[in-house]
Amino acid sequence: MDLTVGPNQFFWSADRWTEFYDDLAASKVDRVVLGELVCSKRLPFFQERIPDAISTLIDAGKEVALTSLALVTLKRERKQTAALAEMGVEIEVNDLTALPHLPEGTPISVGPLVNTYNEGTLAWLASKGATRICLPPELPLTSVATLAKVGADLGVAIEVWGHGRLPLAISGRCYHARLHKRTKDNCQFACEDDPDGLDVRTLEGQPFLAMNGVQTLSDTYASAAHQIDALTRAGVSALRLSPQSKGFTQICDQYHQLLDGKLSGAEVADAICGIDSNIRLSDGFLSGKRGVDWSGKQPPAYQGS
Repeated sequence: MDLTVGPNQFFWSADRWTEFYDDLAASKVDRVVLGELVCSKRLPFFQERIPDAISTLIDAGKEVALTSLALVTLKRERKQTAALAEMGVEIEVNDLTALPHLPEGTPISVGPLVNTYNEGTLAWLASKGATRICLPPELPLTSVATLAKVGADLGVAIEVWGHGRLPLAISGRCYHARLHKRTKDNCQFACEDDPDGLDVRTLEGQPFLAMNGVQTLSDTYASAAHQIDALTRAGVSALRLSPQSKGFTQICDQYHQLLDGKLSGAEVADAICGIDSNIRLSDGFLSGKRGVDWSGKQPPAYQGS
């Protein structure tokens, strides 16, 4: 099973963005998806640095893909989508409206924001040229196994969410801007102040969600650390790790050792909590139970919450 780093969901400074991908080049991941997923207004801040990041990653032996936007609504965003193919690497489609804007023959994969829920959808995406599909994180293991079998028959690699805050929804409205009493067009990039999203709690003070500009995320960081054996038996080809601002290359190394059989799921979970004790882990939806549940121990700050 390979390790894929998904696109950064958050808004970081250009220098921080560059440093992140330079560090990834030296890490033990196999594939990196970069580009802007959430908000097209962020792209100009690092757009000119993308070619150098691609070259650095390819020179380090990584497979590289560029993501499309998750919600394409404007003419300039359609033009940006078409321009992705000019970079000469695979395009990860996270909004099906991107397909008509990509030149015929463009190598494509499909990201987790596309609802690949059944065999028919998977077969249709394969007919459009998809060679890899990262399944939506809300699917249980039984569905993953079914789709992995179909994917194997069609020559499509199946990837699942392995670590990170789960992408739950994309909206036309910017929550960060609204929180700061600004309009979306005059947001002043309020989301930059929250490099891993802004925690949202219920009226009772319980952890609930995280907001990231126009995106809603889970409060917990879903981890497949306890599900690796089941995913391997299901025929899953790759595990996706979603960027976070603290200790990410160390987290990548932990999952690499887990896939190599050098660490257990519990050891990896303990190490992740040691890297960032403020995050709360969950099993996500793989077990078919509540997505917020976790098989192991939580950091002391969250126990009992």
